[in-house]
Amino acid sequence: METIAAVHGKRVSGAESAWYCLRAQPKREHIAAAHLRILQGVTVFCPRIRFQRATQRGLVWVTEAMFPGYLFARFELAEMHRQVCYAHGVSGIVRFADRYPTIDEDSLAQLQNQVGIAEIKELNYRLREGDQVTIVEGAFAGLEAVVTQVLAAKERVKVLMDFLGRKTEAEVERSIVLREIEHPLAA
Repeated sequence: METIAAVHGKRVSGAESAWYCLRAQPKREHIAAAHLRILQGVTVFCPRIRFQRATQRGLVWVTEAMFPGYLFARFELAEMHRQVCYAHGVSGIVRFADRYPTIDEDSLAQLQNQVGIAEIKELNYRLREGDQVTIVEGAFAGLEAVVTQVLAAKERVKVLMDFLGRKTEAEVERSIVLREIEHPLAA
């Protein structure tokens, strides 16, 4: 861990670059990453996830930061502190009092392997019998149901739902059904 005293000094002898966690402005992680990538001596890792979300228009693909409000950068703290902190979209470097914790290279390497070179992990949910789902379009929009059968050849599913006070089974298009999860990373 580096200390703030090392940062404010002219130069720390033997200073090495290390991975640090940076705070980004809300919903601006990708902007901060783009501006940091311009800086010489800074390597940036900004993992994102791509998943489907139900909207008024139906299911749409969205891309969000894997760690909302945060990204990672490798740099020499003493040399690059000011440039990194004042880069567009960056709110600061995560620190605890006067200590700037570093992130283990192996931990980030594992995460980088998961998201690939594009830094995007696509979360694609395959429906299975018994899955809790919400119908997002059509006559049954907004109703919750349980998948009773996946009809892969037809790109449809059979669902069991409470409709007008009774259990009703219906066949609907797979594209209008969204599997219920708490958060995209909870799957």
